[in-house]
Amino acid sequence: MKKIEAIIRPARLDEVKEALGLIGIRGMTVSQVIGCGMQKGHTSVYRGQEYTINLLDKIKVEIVVEDKFVDQVVNRILKAAKTGEIGDGKIFICPVEKAVRIRTGESGEEAI
Repeated sequence: MKKIEAIIRPARLDEVKEALGLIGIRGMTVSQVIGCGMQKGHTSVYRGQEYTINLLDKIKVEIVVEDKFVDQVVNRILKAAKTGEIGDGKIFICPVEKAVRIRTGESGEEAI
C-alpha cells in the first residue's frame, strides 16, 4: 500500500475530488495547510503599510491506495490540479506498512 499526499491550490480541490471519484476513490483526508515553495508568497498593502505574506493557503489531500492504483491516482491528481503556474503544488508517495479499520478490525488492503 502507498500513501499519496498532494499539496494543491484550494481552488482546485473540487476538480481533484471529482477526478478521483471517477476512478472509484471514495476515501480521502483533506486538510487546510499553509506553506511556501517556489511561489514565495506575495506582497500586499494594508492601511498604507506594505507587508509580505510568505506562507500561502494550500490544501493537503491524503489517500491510501493499493500499489497497483498509485500511477492512476497520481495521473488524475496531476491533470485536475495543474494550472501551469508556479504554486500548483507537489505530490508525495510513501509506503504504508499497515492499515487497520477501527470499526471492524480489518487490516491491510481490506481496511482501505
